Amino acid sequence: MQNDVRPLIAHVVHRFDTGGLENGVVNLINQLPRERYRHAVIALTEVTGFSRRIERDDVEFVALHKPPGQGFWMFPRMRAVLRRLRPAIVHTRNLAALEMSAPAAWSGVPIRVHGEHGWDERDPGGGSRTFRLVRRAYRPFVHRYVALSRQIRDYLVDRVGVDATEVALLYNGVDLQRFRPPQHGREKIADSPFADADTWLIGTVGRLSPVKDQLLLARAFVRALELAPEARRQLRLVMVGEGPLRGSVETILRDGGVSGLCWLAGDRSDVPAVMRGLDAFVLPSIAEGISNTILEAMATALPIVATRVGGNVELLNDATGTLVDSGDVEDMARAVLDDWRDRDASRARGQRARAEVQRRFSLERMVAGYADLYDGLLAQAAARGSLAHRFI
Repeated sequence: MQNDVRPLIAHVVHRFDTGGLENGVVNLINQLPRERYRHAVIALTEVTGFSRRIERDDVEFVALHKPPGQGFWMFPRMRAVLRRLRPAIVHTRNLAALEMSAPAAWSGVPIRVHGEHGWDERDPGGGSRTFRLVRRAYRPFVHRYVALSRQIRDYLVDRVGVDATEVALLYNGVDLQRFRPPQHGREKIADSPFADADTWLIGTVGRLSPVKDQLLLARAFVRALELAPEARRQLRLVMVGEGPLRGSVETILRDGGVSGLCWLAGDRSDVPAVMRGLDAFVLPSIAEGISNTILEAMATALPIVATRVGGNVELLNDATGTLVDSGDVEDMARAVLDDWRDRDASRARGQRARAEVQRRFSLERMVAGYADLYDGLLAQAAARGSLAHRFI
């Protein structure tokens, strides 16, 4: 590759595994023009089989196996990797990967981009003074920031002190071919115990973790059936994902006497098909950036109930979904029942949500935004002469 004139973009993540952030990296690498860019993926910890989602055969994957905590002692190793790869752009993502920006600067990488996709599970509202100071400490090493929501952009400018001209607002995009409405009614989900066409399947997709707060959805499902016992005949719950909350979710459902009406499906590789097998989608998070799963549900034309947090308010309004307060079991239960009771109205919201995704959140629009960002930064670096002499 020494004679390949295409600029190399090194995408740096904490762990390259199933997740919304990582899925965005996959989409970007697969969709950016092959003749214009090369790519490498650097995981500070591990690269998993998720890497097979990348369709190109010229992408190198590097796992640094970094233990928890700040890895200053690993900076020489990070620098060595960068000097070998010789990227024109290093694009770190989220706080856990930000530390790579320092060895990137040390290595003379001419363009250093940092993306903020959402909040760390240890700091779901962005209020941690420690994390804010860490971001400020690394700020001199970053040329351009990418915020995936207005809330995150405002946080970077107002709380971290980044100049507003250095922050690009780029929303996630969704593949409208992979995520599309079913043609002839709800499709059967493989292995699902709920095959009756008369049921109303409520679903969620995401890691079972505190920031996603599936406990709220479990409690709201139990409460919905207390409010409307007649719904037991039709209402069913599907949770896709694994994580530390699984046992607690099972306890809530068992204690509520609804275990037989719920399916904890674990991790799935067929999320588009799962979405087409649902009647409605719920996202109970306590914090979000711009949620890929909401975008995917919107693209599938599903009725959506989500918490009024983070970027959710930038995706949904009264015409395209229902927003409830985070942690409000009663409000979420009633919203779930409203969708079940008035299916024509809820499905109409789903159709409007699909139209909104087509207009504002397509994958093509996202890819074009990143291409413009990279091309502009490359042009600036070329004008400075820093692309010709990339490393000190």
